[in-house]
Amino acid sequence: MGEHPLDRPAWHALTSLQAMHAVGNEAAVRFHPQIGPIAAARSHDGAGLAALAALVPDDGLLATIEARPHALPPGMVAEKIADLVQLTVCGPVALVEHPLIVPLGPADAPEMLALATLTEPGPFALRTHELGPFWGIRIDGRLAAMAGERMRLPGYGEVSAVCVHPDFRGQGLGEIVARRAMARVASAGLTPFLHAYADNDAALGLYRKLGFAVRHVMTVMMFRRAE
Repeated sequence: MGEHPLDRPAWHALTSLQAMHAVGNEAAVRFHPQIGPIAAARSHDGAGLAALAALVPDDGLLATIEARPHALPPGMVAEKIADLVQLTVCGPVALVEHPLIVPLGPADAPEMLALATLTEPGPFALRTHELGPFWGIRIDGRLAAMAGERMRLPGYGEVSAVCVHPDFRGQGLGEIVARRAMARVASAGLTPFLHAYADNDAALGLYRKLGFAVRHVMTVMMFRRAE
């Protein structure tokens, strides 16, 4: 049985539809550092792991999302290793318009980064918004919620950075922006997928409500250079 593209979403994204955002070579690639830390190697043999290690910045980390755990690259220390649930949409996705939803762009990038840093939906950087449309809800001028697209590979688009500011939770804003991002992916003829930490019951409950079902439990590994 062959490897499914979603078993290695970063590799298949960075070597196809998002190659313009890739840094690296034929052995390992990562998103541009200002876009995000996600990376992947062609294989997890010695050469592949060494190529991954070469992409780790001196003052930051790299992250891999894989269906099969791999060894830590040489000279690295693990920052985090955790189970990451991968979910895909199983049925049709309807476009739900909402008067509060606004598109987000470069001018909103600092606020988007601040919201992601506060709520920790996953790796997010100042230029992550360049990967695909992001949508937000503003209340009293403040960015209260957002969601958008991250990895895109043939047949699939990832809904990502679904987050709500603590001051505005309990109003269903996460569901509103997530549905908008899902609809955008589906309108491009792609199947929406996303990831959530296995212990994030609230997020997993929301995603099931939105029509997602578990496809696989992945492993996320974040690592940095040993001092």
